[in-house]
Amino acid sequence: MSDDFEPKIVAFLCNWCSYAGADLAGTSRFQYPPNIRVIRVMCSGRVNPMFVSRALVEGADGVLISGCHPGECHYEKGNIIAKRRFELMHELLDFMGLDPGRFQVSWVSASEGVKFQDVVTRFVDQVKELGPADKINRGDEL
Repeated sequence: MSDDFEPKIVAFLCNWCSYAGADLAGTSRFQYPPNIRVIRVMCSGRVNPMFVSRALVEGADGVLISGCHPGECHYEKGNIIAKRRFELMHELLDFMGLDPGRFQVSWVSASEGVKFQDVVTRFVDQVKELGPADKINRGDEL
């Protein structure tokens, strides 16, 4: 893959933990790739699987969902709902003809700026290996 390819990643971040972890990474000046476009959601359980598939179909190269660690959700069970919902997402993406490696769920708390940096860096590298999503079949030939 070309070294100049920079993937576009859509990141749905929980307001209470992952967004705060991203903020901590930024204020602590931890370096991570600037490839993510953050969508702040109140809870990872709020993210509909259609948001993920639509982002990929509309041109994102990857989608990251990040929320509170299981058992630490501010809405009690939101991240458990998200975990169950997105365990099947890899199968759905494969069925849609999209590489499941373009999707990732992670748990990052407000105090884990370094972990947020690591998650983003590894996911961007993973998506770079897959190449641009414009090469995926979006049904344009129909």
